[in-house]
Amino acid sequence: MSQLAPNPDVLDRAIGRAKRRLIPFMLLMYLLSYLDRANIGYAKQAFQVATGVSDAAFAFGAGAFFLTYALFEIPSNLILHRVGARRWMARIMVSWGLISAAMVFAKSDTSFSVLRLLLGAAEAGFFPGSILFLTYWFPAQARGQVMAIFYFGAPLALMLGGPLSGMLLDLGGKFGAQGWQLMFAVEGLMASLVGVWAFFYLTDRPAKASWMPQAERDALTQAIAAEEQAKEAHGTVTFGAVFRNARLLHFAAIYFLIQISGYGVAFYLPTQVSALLGVKVGLRVGFVSAIPWAFAIVAGSFWPALAMRTGYRRTFAFISLTGIAVGLSLSANLPPTLAIAALCLVTAGIITAQPIFWTFPTAYFGGIGAAAAIATINALGNLGGLVAPSVKTWLEQSFNSTTIGLYFLAFTGLLAALLVTRLRVTDMTQSKLADAKNQD
Repeated sequence: MSQLAPNPDVLDRAIGRAKRRLIPFMLLMYLLSYLDRANIGYAKQAFQVATGVSDAAFAFGAGAFFLTYALFEIPSNLILHRVGARRWMARIMVSWGLISAAMVFAKSDTSFSVLRLLLGAAEAGFFPGSILFLTYWFPAQARGQVMAIFYFGAPLALMLGGPLSGMLLDLGGKFGAQGWQLMFAVEGLMASLVGVWAFFYLTDRPAKASWMPQAERDALTQAIAAEEQAKEAHGTVTFGAVFRNARLLHFAAIYFLIQISGYGVAFYLPTQVSALLGVKVGLRVGFVSAIPWAFAIVAGSFWPALAMRTGYRRTFAFISLTGIAVGLSLSANLPPTLAIAALCLVTAGIITAQPIFWTFPTAYFGGIGAAAAIATINALGNLGGLVAPSVKTWLEQSFNSTTIGLYFLAFTGLLAALLVTRLRVTDMTQSKLADAKNQD
């Protein structure tokens, strides 16, 4: 048993070294991933004008990504668990970057939808693979903070990507291509280049980390192994056990509702800001749209970590999700400046709720069971990205109202908050096993 209790000081040094080595790169990868998903919102106006794609077709195409993404999610994560993150993450990024760049050739409803379906298949597994990869490297004591930093990729993508996408849109015609074509080409090829870099940079497991002293490698390996043993005792590490566990659907339902709100905001925030300012989507809208995401980074820098330190994860997640609902409802009725302030509350809720949420399933499932569970939760949850644009557009057209879609997104955030209060998940770590019944 002594080998399962590494020296705390050595373990802390190992965690710190792993954070410095891996998290900035993982953050960059996630930034490009989220930028790839959100740039469709910036391209919407110019793309539709150039191609004649209808609002309904655009909404379907935007969401079609998530059909194939969900379909290939579990196989992709199981392959990553088998062959390692280094090779599989590189494959994912290179292929999605090339397909994203190929969006420059989308000229009709059909070609747009086909490319979005292919893009979903190519990117499937990236996010759950990233979460799984973090469980290989960081024990539960550090996972909440690490995931919070990793989640900075989303607001950074929308804060920095907004001006970048707006600038590329404004460059339309200068290089023999329209602005939306330049945006897809540049941002897609960036992802492919980072994918090549990932192949040479990532390390699959602590035991293979030549950049880490042997004592630190051993300490980190032992800490992760101890947690896996605790999970085995609760029968949550096998493939079959995952799908017989009712908690899997509870987790997936919460994440599904969060994603409806999150992607609804990511897809349509530029359009909403454009309407508030009375100008077309471009550099100015990109800069203003960056404000809520900058606020989200500030909230994400302390809120999830505070939730972990205090032990009141459900309460903190409930507050974050309620903030989404309140902010969206207010933004539908306030004048521009106050509406932007309300959207800051929305983005803060989206970015802080998700890393807190992921501490629950990652503490509960282990081994290949974790690979299957994380992929399933993410696959079912990300179907919210299909539901959000389609239902929002249908509601707005059916009721001839631009605000009812925002109320729908607000309702899903509130429902997610209520489901979070029903979570009954214990931390399956060796240090907390004895009093697991008293955990949040």
